[in-house]
Amino acid sequence: MNSFFADYTKDISKGGTFIKTERPLELGMRCQFTFVLPALSEPLVLMGEVAWILPVQAARARGEDPGMGVRFVFENDEAAKDFERLVEKMMDDALGPEVARRLLDRSAPRRGDH
Repeated sequence: MNSFFADYTKDISKGGTFIKTERPLELGMRCQFTFVLPALSEPLVLMGEVAWILPVQAARARGEDPGMGVRFVFENDEAAKDFERLVEKMMDDALGPEVARRLLDRSAPRRGDH
């Protein structure tokens, strides 16, 4: 799974992911992701839906990789919040509370900001 994400994903966030491919799924198509992470005792299962497509010709014209944007789909708002809390906890555990807070708090001033 790690090699899949290293080879095929360009960006992953709490909202979804970009999957590099010349053969994207159709818009609106749903797919399931299963992540096995060392920090979790059970695999993390998420649903996704193809939200946008960057076709081969358009991608090449822009100097980018072709592929599809997949947004994560949750059963309800509470499930989305649970996922967000899980990601934040894993960041906190892996990076430490100060670094995680700075990365997660977009309103915090950055070095060099005035």
